[in-house]
Amino acid sequence: MEQVSAWLEGASNNEFTVAGMPGSTFMALVRVILVILPILTLVPGIIWWERRLLSWMQDRIGPNRSGTITLPNGRQIRTFGLIQPLLDGVKLFLKEEIKPSAVDRLIYVIAPALALFPAFALGATLPWTPHTGFWGHFSPAANIDIGILWVLAISSLGAYGIVLAGYSSNNKYSLMGGLRASAQLISYELAMGVSLACIALATGSLKMTDMVAEQEKALWGVIPQVQNWFLFTPFGLLSAVIFLIALVAETNRAPFDLPEAENELIAGYHTEYSSMKFAVFFMGEYAAMFVFSGVFAAVFMGGYHFMPFNYDELAVTFPSLSSFWYALRDLNYWLGPAGFLVKQIFMLSFFIWLRATLPRLRYDQLMNLGWKSLLPTAVANFIIVGIWIVATEMYGVLGGWVAFFGAVALLALLYFNLVSASRKSREAEQRQAISLVDGTERRSITLVDPAPASSSGKTV
Repeated sequence: MEQVSAWLEGASNNEFTVAGMPGSTFMALVRVILVILPILTLVPGIIWWERRLLSWMQDRIGPNRSGTITLPNGRQIRTFGLIQPLLDGVKLFLKEEIKPSAVDRLIYVIAPALALFPAFALGATLPWTPHTGFWGHFSPAANIDIGILWVLAISSLGAYGIVLAGYSSNNKYSLMGGLRASAQLISYELAMGVSLACIALATGSLKMTDMVAEQEKALWGVIPQVQNWFLFTPFGLLSAVIFLIALVAETNRAPFDLPEAENELIAGYHTEYSSMKFAVFFMGEYAAMFVFSGVFAAVFMGGYHFMPFNYDELAVTFPSLSSFWYALRDLNYWLGPAGFLVKQIFMLSFFIWLRATLPRLRYDQLMNLGWKSLLPTAVANFIIVGIWIVATEMYGVLGGWVAFFGAVALLALLYFNLVSASRKSREAEQRQAISLVDGTERRSITLVDPAPASSSGKTV
């Protein structure tokens, strides 16, 4: 393994050529392939997992027939419907494409590609393995300095594909779906950005690799044997909840799937798409779920670490078991990609659970949640993190946590005072209301019979 690591190091430093190309170019190509292939190959598996999990939650059978393999001796091997997504892909590939005559053809063709592009651009920055030693040569494909800013910038481009699809379709339902996606993006991108800014402020860096390294420190600065995953800190937990809600809205998943609400907009922005263009939109949604699950795992759940333990500190604390802890440390290193994938599968299962549990929100509820709840909470959390950092630098760990909870109490008091003042103002407005009509007095209407007919048979 040391020889392999030395060869990879030499290739990365351009000490020799590989297949006629510079070593660094070859390694960059390998890293790109390791990003693209998992995203493309795992999408059918994600679709199958969603169907199976939904069927279990809703007490249905789900896909269980497709792909049964019969051997010559008559024995059958069941694949539990795993071939079904592949068959769907073949069906969509061979299906006749129906293109409306009045569409804007150039934009109509470009829109699906724009919807799929963000998943690949974001996947290149995911630290899905340890960034040192052997694995450090493969992940991330691009360890850019603006890490989280890149995530926010590229994720917002996904809405362009949806908006352009709605605009180019020359269909009012499609256009309405595209407009909904743009309004939804603005509402939730702000809260998502501020929630990630809290983590960047606590880390002191925008790189996701630095955020993973920051989570390897002692829990709350006090317990060195346990890692300080941001999910375990008060401000990190609140940021994770805000980011997760904004993440579901960003990927247009239920209960925030209003751009494609079938009971309101037929199929929303992709109403006029069929065949492979529809399949690209479909693939873009699941690829975005997979990649954003990786972002959440890296920023809040310790990245590639299977368990939140510092094995070196455990070996010092329990020297009689030091060999055991060192073995777990090495196992944690070599199984890093598997640990990252397990966390992504967990987050994907959460997406599916939401779809099976919550009904679609009304559009006014979606806007109110983004602007009136998530954004103010994220801003308050950002202020608290800043106070905690300054107090920690000035008064140590204990002083920092005292200042943290003091700021929480102060903001909570301010919030309840504002709510109380708002309630009193509404009550005062109701008391000052002017009643133009006295509701106690009811005026009745008396029906009058028409004049009786005269004896000559003529009416008066």
